[in-house]
Amino acid sequence: MTADPYFFGYGSLVNRATHDFTNPQPARLTGWCRAWRHTDLRPAAFLTVIPAPGTTIDGVIAHVPNDDWQALDQREWAYDRIPATSSVTHPVTKPVEIAVYSVPQTHHTTPTDRHPILLSYLDVVIQGYLREFGTGGADRFFQTTQGWETPILDDRDAPRYPRHQQLTARQIAYVDDRLAAMKARIVTTSGH
Repeated sequence: MTADPYFFGYGSLVNRATHDFTNPQPARLTGWCRAWRHTDLRPAAFLTVIPAPGTTIDGVIAHVPNDDWQALDQREWAYDRIPATSSVTHPVTKPVEIAVYSVPQTHHTTPTDRHPILLSYLDVVIQGYLREFGTGGADRFFQTTQGWETPILDDRDAPRYPRHQQLTARQIAYVDDRLAAMKARIVTTSGH
């Protein structure tokens, strides 16, 4: 019996409103943490995973459409697909092969003012974590993600993230409160 291909999503893919991948299930990836990074392939900071022994992060797994990685590879074009089956715990009972997308550390750097985190992107990610894992899961997202010294561009009024979503007032307040507690640096224009 051939194992079905699944991916582990740890950022915007946690927000089901950003995709139509089938059978998303909560899951956990061990031995990795999220990090905000920059690559020349993208104008803003983005999430990737980096090895972190002893760390476990929440996310979702979902079936790869038609057992064909092409559509997902196109969505995640700035990343490499890495086998992760043995590092993921999940509720699926049939045999699955799971991959996670990560940018090789040699191809990304710490973001700067010229490459900030888009608040519209962060909002989408946190909305997904609040829906899938509640406040506790969203809190764990902040705790298991590196790079919060990166400036955050407030683009809520004119979202630059193509899959941006409308947040509720409560979701916005949650994001703003967590960023304030971390003393995150919010900017209104990118350093271009």
